[in-house]
Amino acid sequence: MSTVQKPLRAVVFLGLSVDGRIARPDGDLEWLTSRGEAAGDAGFTPFVESVDAVVMGRKTYEAIASVQEWPYLGRPIHVISTTLAADADPRIIVHRSPEAAVDALQRDGRRRVYVDGGATVRWFLAAKLVDELTLSQVPVLIGDGPSLFGSLGGDVDLEHVRTTVLEGGMVQTTYRVVDGPTPQAFAY
Repeated sequence: MSTVQKPLRAVVFLGLSVDGRIARPDGDLEWLTSRGEAAGDAGFTPFVESVDAVVMGRKTYEAIASVQEWPYLGRPIHVISTTLAADADPRIIVHRSPEAAVDALQRDGRRRVYVDGGATVRWFLAAKLVDELTLSQVPVLIGDGPSLFGSLGGDVDLEHVRTTVLEGGMVQTTYRVVDGPTPQAFAY
């Protein structure tokens, strides 16, 4: 009797401003952390407990690298970067492309991975690997900075799962991804 392994699937859990920004132009996240304090954990800990590993881009890694205590509960952290040295940080595994990260995760038997960072999320969406998006809108307009979404090469159909209003006015919505477009290249 042969067993069929389930393919790697990605899930997203991100905070963003009402105008869709995930950071200020300089990478600052104070607008998110300070306003998000009222919402508490916002379900992040149970979410991280549900994943096998974390995949993020270099910019996301650089934004959290100096944080003393990472909130990833010991999950392996895979960073996609063409510029970080392979031994840049003993807490991470560096990959030169999203494809290399996916290959490594699959070899390691990872099945449910948390994907973080704008370009990384877009690549995983375009590759049709994302099953679920949980987006927490912080009640602030920051006007400028990177957007979570950009070109995806086509529509990504979503099905609403739930919406919850958290303390401090944060609105958290979870969507199931119905389908996605064909993969395309993103810069790291």
